[in-house]
Amino acid sequence: MKILFASDVYFSRSNGTTISAQRFVTRLRERGHEVRVLTNHDERPLPEQDMYALKTQKVPGFNHLLATNGFAFAKTDRKIIREAIAWADVVHMMMNFPMEKACTELCIEMHKPMTTAFHVQMENITSQFNWGNVRWLNKALYRYFYRYFYSHHRFVHCPSQFMKDELIRYGYEGLDLRAISNGVSEKFVYRRPPELGMFGTKFVVLMVGRLSHEKRQDLIIEAIRRSRYSHQIQLVFAGNGPLKKQLEKQGEKLPVKPVFGYYTQEQLIEIMAQTDLYIHASDMESEAIGCIEAFATGLVPIISNSRLSATRQFALTERSLFEAGNTEDLKNQVEWWFEHREQLPEWEIRYAESAKQYQLKDSVEKFEQMLQDAITYYQTLYA
Repeated sequence: MKILFASDVYFSRSNGTTISAQRFVTRLRERGHEVRVLTNHDERPLPEQDMYALKTQKVPGFNHLLATNGFAFAKTDRKIIREAIAWADVVHMMMNFPMEKACTELCIEMHKPMTTAFHVQMENITSQFNWGNVRWLNKALYRYFYRYFYSHHRFVHCPSQFMKDELIRYGYEGLDLRAISNGVSEKFVYRRPPELGMFGTKFVVLMVGRLSHEKRQDLIIEAIRRSRYSHQIQLVFAGNGPLKKQLEKQGEKLPVKPVFGYYTQEQLIEIMAQTDLYIHASDMESEAIGCIEAFATGLVPIISNSRLSATRQFALTERSLFEAGNTEDLKNQVEWWFEHREQLPEWEIRYAESAKQYQLKDSVEKFEQMLQDAITYYQTLYA
């Protein structure tokens, strides 16, 4: 197949959706498909030969917020978009914004098979303005994007069963919703080196994710501050985002200063091998691939049980869940694992084994099948 990936952003390393797109593109090429990317990129030369570059659409007053979240809108240059679509056998749209809307309209006009995805929860958008729990607003946005974008599609990639169920709950009628994990690279495997690492004898607690309101790194810092073991715990936050300076300031209250960093995949795997416990405190999450990668390496997770988070499905024991937003409950769970460290090896193996069902290889095969089904469907529709 000749597959076109259309996404407002593609080269960002701090945006989970783009990282997923990069991995799928690489694997599809390895499976013999021709894959090109339509995205925004202002600089020359282009980082990839097989791409169509659109200019960045500036949004006055919001450019800094977008940049700190690893995002930027692409301009809807229909001449370039038309050229990209004309090349493809099928077009996959990663997001649901104006550029992808233009792709949708041109695919329909040009009788081209198309698929799309639902990676961005409405709560992720409203959380940027501290409105993440305003239910009527989130419901209105779900309905708006259905009318604006998704009602014109047939095939939708949902990164989890939770996200699929949410779309059904919000009335996304007539869609073929495919629950396909974004997938974990085979590089994330169980590994526990016996020697001391960069953190010495400290009990290391890790969270991976964008530093933003809905991810709740602030909750983790406060839980450790309250713990009677705080002087023995080293927090590590892997990621970047708009709240970095605020979280660094909050972390100064801890007896052991947290480490904040943005790491390559290889560096992150090395850090995970020296970590004792993983926390995913996010209030809202469509999948949280970072959490799966963590327990694939054998890290025991403690996960928020938020109704708006798919991540809670990964818990294998009640000791891996805490009440969403409850600092005291999170503190108690961390202290329980600290005091029962002899149980960690058993649960590490269980979690690493459970991660095998989310391997990237399997996800790409399911995604490939969705693309093939879309080609068959639209060829019949336009015959």
